[in-house]
Amino acid sequence: MRDMPPAHPFDDDKLKEECGIFGVVGVADAANFVALGLHALQHRGQEAGGIVVHDAEQGFNSARRFGYVRDNFTSHSVMKTLPGPIGIGHVRYSTAGSKGATAIRDVQPFFGEFSMGGAAIAHNGNITNADALRRDLIERGSIFQSSSDSECIIHLMARSMQRNIPERMKDALRSVEGAFSVVAMTRTKLIGVRDPLGVRPLVLGRLGEGWALSSETCALDIIGADFVREIEPGEMVVITENGVESHRPFEQKPSRFCIFEHVYFSRPDSIIGGRSVYETRRQIGVELARETPVEADLVCPVPDSGTPAAIGYSQESGIPYAMGIIRNQYMGRTFIEPSEQIRNMGVRLKLNVNRALIRGKRVILVDDSVVRGTTSRKIKEMILDAGAKEVHFRIASPPTMWPCFYGVDTPEREKLLAATMSEEEMRKHLGVNSLKFISLDGLYRAVGEANGRDAKAPQYCDACFSGEYPVRPADMIAKGFELKAAE
Repeated sequence: MRDMPPAHPFDDDKLKEECGIFGVVGVADAANFVALGLHALQHRGQEAGGIVVHDAEQGFNSARRFGYVRDNFTSHSVMKTLPGPIGIGHVRYSTAGSKGATAIRDVQPFFGEFSMGGAAIAHNGNITNADALRRDLIERGSIFQSSSDSECIIHLMARSMQRNIPERMKDALRSVEGAFSVVAMTRTKLIGVRDPLGVRPLVLGRLGEGWALSSETCALDIIGADFVREIEPGEMVVITENGVESHRPFEQKPSRFCIFEHVYFSRPDSIIGGRSVYETRRQIGVELARETPVEADLVCPVPDSGTPAAIGYSQESGIPYAMGIIRNQYMGRTFIEPSEQIRNMGVRLKLNVNRALIRGKRVILVDDSVVRGTTSRKIKEMILDAGAKEVHFRIASPPTMWPCFYGVDTPEREKLLAATMSEEEMRKHLGVNSLKFISLDGLYRAVGEANGRDAKAPQYCDACFSGEYPVRPADMIAKGFELKAAE
């Protein structure tokens, strides 16, 4: 899956998580809770969102819209069409096609009518054998309504001969390869599933007498739900008025959770694996300072994602922390650039340098990643224009050298700066005094693995850094993608 061209050059140089999912059951006006949960997950997908609910009198109802949750799912006119005590929702970045009337069909959740009743499904991740599945399903008579890989799950469920929706979902997902966290619903059941490796996140919460499923704990906080636990890799939970049933439909495998959730994707106020995301990112900065010391006057984050790591770097190095770059919080992705002159201002529309603070200083800039390097160059130019004496980049992740095929939008490999240049070549390309990345072992230590990365059995999915894909990306290989050569 690939994202649309972003609305602003700042966004073009960041990896993007393509989905956020949320669901509730056993609460009055479930759609309102789903909308609040999706609002908390907006960072995981800002192009479109959708909600499906069920009411005993009105049956299934849905609403799908382009844009932010706050602009689409807060008005009474919309929410009154979504009654019922159970609902699921999804926020996404656009993938295939162009934004417009024909692409609304790609907005999840997807809904299907089966012999035993209707069901809706929302998916976070990427099915790496989706092309092959789609071809086979079409040859056998399936008619697809969208370009999304997620729709394959609905068609596989329709062809299953199992006796109920949860069993059909198990049957369908056994044919699926890749990374997936799924929330689904029937008239009375809320269902959550994670892939056998647990690449993408999913958590369970308690909301009074009801229950919630979410991509992150921060969305439980916004609705006042208590965090219960993470759905385990390879686990399916089926939630009814009688409680939570746990099923194990897949062969058990060692977990390979996406390590970039710790670095960038998840909100800093979320909890992953019992660890505060904020604290993990601060510890990344500590490890970065230990591995890559440099003499300087200020440590400045590239806002907002570089802030916790910059704080950790400052604390460990003893170099003062300062807000040398200020972000314009009101500059959204939908900003309309009216002229070529304004477009050429690029990053300056979103970020501005605190000139009085920077002038004459040796500055360490801490950012979460370098993808194409376009934004890094522009920020460096802004810092130098403000009178900085030196600019040193410190990056809170290892070099991004490989594309992700598990639900994260990344450029083709040849467009990744670290895939085509050495660290010294990147430094010269960016025009900075020094450039250093945290090591893969250092990143593992920061997320709680005291001995670093186990080379024989990595504890996380780190394919974007290592090129070691825990699930074979079958569709991409068929298109000519070459895996990393065995060492």
